[in-house]
Amino acid sequence: MTKRILAAALAGAVMTVGAGFGTVASAQATECIAPANPGGGWDFTCRQIGKILFDIGAVDKPVQVTNMPGAGGGLAYNHVVSERGDDADLIVAASSATTTRLAQNAYAGMTADQVRFVGAIGADPGVIAVAADSPFQSLGDLVDAIKADPGSVAFAGGSAVGGFDHLKPLMILKEAGFTDITKVKYIGVDGGADAITQTVGGFTQAMTGDMSEIVSFLANGDIRVIAVLTDERVPGFEQIPTATEQGFPVVAVNWRGLYVPKGISDDRFNEWAGKLQQVADSAEWAEAMAANGLAPFTRVGGDFQSYVDSLVSDINSMSKELGVIQ
Repeated sequence: MTKRILAAALAGAVMTVGAGFGTVASAQATECIAPANPGGGWDFTCRQIGKILFDIGAVDKPVQVTNMPGAGGGLAYNHVVSERGDDADLIVAASSATTTRLAQNAYAGMTADQVRFVGAIGADPGVIAVAADSPFQSLGDLVDAIKADPGSVAFAGGSAVGGFDHLKPLMILKEAGFTDITKVKYIGVDGGADAITQTVGGFTQAMTGDMSEIVSFLANGDIRVIAVLTDERVPGFEQIPTATEQGFPVVAVNWRGLYVPKGISDDRFNEWAGKLQQVADSAEWAEAMAANGLAPFTRVGGDFQSYVDSLVSDINSMSKELGVIQ
């Protein structure tokens, strides 16, 4: 999509202000852009974080939520970079999809270093699961089988080839020293439930997806989760080991967070990081995570920016190897 098309789309974008936030904000009021229509992850991020910021007194005026759908987040990204590059009162909802698309050059040539990623405070953890009767008892067993015979193991996931579900096992294999990732079989299906069905039915040997997709299947005993891709074990699922503790230091989660314009000052960036940390520490956010199936995942400020930089670099490299991008 060219900048002309993006600009034209921007002119016709639907901007919806959340009920209770007011229709007109003063110059000092915070605006949160959700790069999608109402409902869904980005809208949830803006509305929940925005509400809590005000409720806990981190901002002194209600946060205005603007819905700006288009180009899978690219329209909002272009708007921020081109029109709002030094707006210190602007925050934008982001997730793993944002960084994946940036890494794969999906935003009309725009790059991840054109904004600053201020933090993430919750996530849907990535998982690797196998059928309940699978011979693979650990992540190491699965990795060893692939290293011995790459064609012997196929993964099913809810994203397309080159999408985040596909990349999760490849990140693990990279940590194991396996480099010929094009030999790893992956079948992209329509969502996590279909991926589990493929695995339970024996059509694939493992499923790669998110925790929220596997909870009911785990409770029914259909599958075993052999690794969760988080820093620490997930509360409520303490029986599932992390990939890191099994020797594969990979954190791959569908995080919920924010970016801000690149041109704001370091002081303002750090201030936003502090405010986001306040939300993460609040009882209100703990309740919102529990109600929406999110696990704790708190990285703010420079630590989160470093995480994003590394993630974008890894995804870009793997996407080139897979032929997803040139």
